Amino acid sequence: MTDGNDATQTGERVEELLAELRTRAGPGAAETAEELVGCLVRLYGEGLTRIMRITRDDSRLQARFVADPIVESLLLIHDLHPLDVGTRIRRALGRLGVGAELLSLGDDGVADIRLASGGGHVATADIERAVADAAPETTGVRIAPPEPPLLQIGRRPAEAR
Repeated sequence: MTDGNDATQTGERVEELLAELRTRAGPGAAETAEELVGCLVRLYGEGLTRIMRITRDDSRLQARFVADPIVESLLLIHDLHPLDVGTRIRRALGRLGVGAELLSLGDDGVADIRLASGGGHVATADIERAVADAAPETTGVRIAPPEPPLLQIGRRPAEAR
């Protein structure tokens, strides 16, 4: 595994294998396999919890953890990410490079996002994916209309009169 996509693919493969066990080996084997996976996830989660506790005063080391897509995804799965949800969303939007900004995160878990006028073009699906990857606890994205351009009224320069 080298990046976050590999972690996603691995998670999808685990689900496929469990589904295959349910159909081929019967419910007993599938339940045993699901319990095994759950035990392993809890074990790794406890290990990560201890690592984050040990490194809580080392912000440089924690920044290195969240810079690695695999480690970051594991921290998210176990609710151990050291950055708050707003910071994670702003980082994800910044990576898109389209001038999108997080306006707010509602009580309903929906992130309100505004695209800068004149910014790059990006599909709403790309924004939704970036937000969901960075903050799986969100429930959706609402795109706010861009702000109208600022109209400035001033005096004409003397030579234009």
